[in-house]
Amino acid sequence: MRWNIPNILTIIRLFAAPGVAIMFLYFPRPLADWYAMTLFILASVTDFLDGYLARKWHQESNFGAMLDPIADKAMVVIALLVITGLSAGTSQFRTVMDPYILLPAIIILFREVFVSGLREFLGDKSSELKVTKLAKWKTTVQMIAISVLFAKGVLEHYAGALTYGMDQAIFEGIMAGEIEDVNHLARYVNGMNISWSAGVILLWIAAILTFITGVDYFRKSLPFLKDTK
Repeated sequence: MRWNIPNILTIIRLFAAPGVAIMFLYFPRPLADWYAMTLFILASVTDFLDGYLARKWHQESNFGAMLDPIADKAMVVIALLVITGLSAGTSQFRTVMDPYILLPAIIILFREVFVSGLREFLGDKSSELKVTKLAKWKTTVQMIAISVLFAKGVLEHYAGALTYGMDQAIFEGIMAGEIEDVNHLARYVNGMNISWSAGVILLWIAAILTFITGVDYFRKSLPFLKDTK
């Protein structure tokens, strides 16, 4: 392993992945959403920087090539677990998962586990299956979708500050859309709804791209999976 800036950035991204979840252990919501979103975005930027700098400075290494996809998957998987948990609600004393978040998250998680298993089985042969541009776009859309979903919690932070001391009935009326602008709170509520809807749409797009790239990877690996007579 060579200690150069691209590899250090990749390692930082790897350790930032669990940090996103840890934010919700030590900080109250929605403040934790702010910290998690900031950490996630900064870590996502390193995904572009490490590869760009490695190519520009001719510092590509086997260690970086190995660790880069692991760091990406760790970031996406852990962030999706956090968002899926945050989207859960309760109904009649039981937990209800949000299907618009849970289903695309399942597709993404299943594909990552499936492809990782294929790579492990193929061993050295997996290097012959190059990462496509669509796969890179898949990762980019995943990270943007997660960032937008975290932004909903950030808007809750400002909305919560404006609700301090507000009558509960008024607050519930604003949240339900029955009461118009009160101290600009409705703007934050609308922003929360837009952020959540946009994030869900982007997450579904990411799930579709993830599924397509998974099928493509499996199709290309079929020649290596045939039994020899």
